[in-house]
Amino acid sequence: MFVVNRIYKNQMSFLEIKNSNNNTKAIISLHEGGRLQELQFDGISVIKDQVSQKYEDTFASSILFPFANRIKNGRYSFNDEEHQFNCNESGNKNALHGLVYNKKFEVIEQELNVNSGAVTLLYQEKEKSIGFPFLYDICIKYTLEEHKIKVSVKVNNTDKQSFPFTLGWHPYFISTDLYNSSLYFNSAQKIQFDTNLITDKIIEFEEETPYRIKDNQLDDCYILRNNSIELSTPLYCVLLDTNTKDNYLQLYTPPNRQVIAIEPMTGISDSFNNKKGLQILQPNESYEVKWNLSFSKNS
Repeated sequence: MFVVNRIYKNQMSFLEIKNSNNNTKAIISLHEGGRLQELQFDGISVIKDQVSQKYEDTFASSILFPFANRIKNGRYSFNDEEHQFNCNESGNKNALHGLVYNKKFEVIEQELNVNSGAVTLLYQEKEKSIGFPFLYDICIKYTLEEHKIKVSVKVNNTDKQSFPFTLGWHPYFISTDLYNSSLYFNSAQKIQFDTNLITDKIIEFEEETPYRIKDNQLDDCYILRNNSIELSTPLYCVLLDTNTKDNYLQLYTPPNRQVIAIEPMTGISDSFNNKKGLQILQPNESYEVKWNLSFSKNS
């Protein structure tokens, strides 16, 4: 039987979903955008915060909305109106990773049975910001099974006008040996960035599968030809797939860390300006993205 426990720590609230054996569990931080702070299968840590790094610097496992990645100088135009996001990137260059990563989410539903445990979280934006003067609700549903977690994010436009958006997820995966870990994904196009990691152009490249991480320092974005990504480490494999038609993949390896960020996104860096992956949500309409993460042990 799966159970859900509420945990309070340092004036913050968390949810722990776990199985009866206590070897498969997920911990969700309600005060930090409803992010998946920790994920464990069969006693193996797949996602876990790094003690030496702060969440506000890593955005680890955050849900990225209304945009993923960066907006150049925080500026964009929509319906002939100019808007300015807060430039929250270090050095104050760009707007980074959206607006909900630090919002407090409320628990609105729980579903528990022998094979799975699920929680649904809600954030309602009731005040229009200067950079994004629109109202919306965002629901996140986590469903944990013995060897899988399903993440569903649904955005509802509660405003009287349409708004632009992209969505993303920013999980960091742990490896005991990142040098000898590999990635499998299908792509023949890569985003070329400028010095501030803003999209410059799309270039062709020769795909190598598997992509062996070794000691490469990654901060790269790819246009995927399908909707699945696989990470193989010495201890485990995870397969990440999604239900979206157009898929983009950002990969990032922080210096001197045995972790890799594998970020599925519906749009790329500066999408509010280059329109690549940008979508428009009409009043009273909704958009839902689903990410499924399946786990298996490596022998």
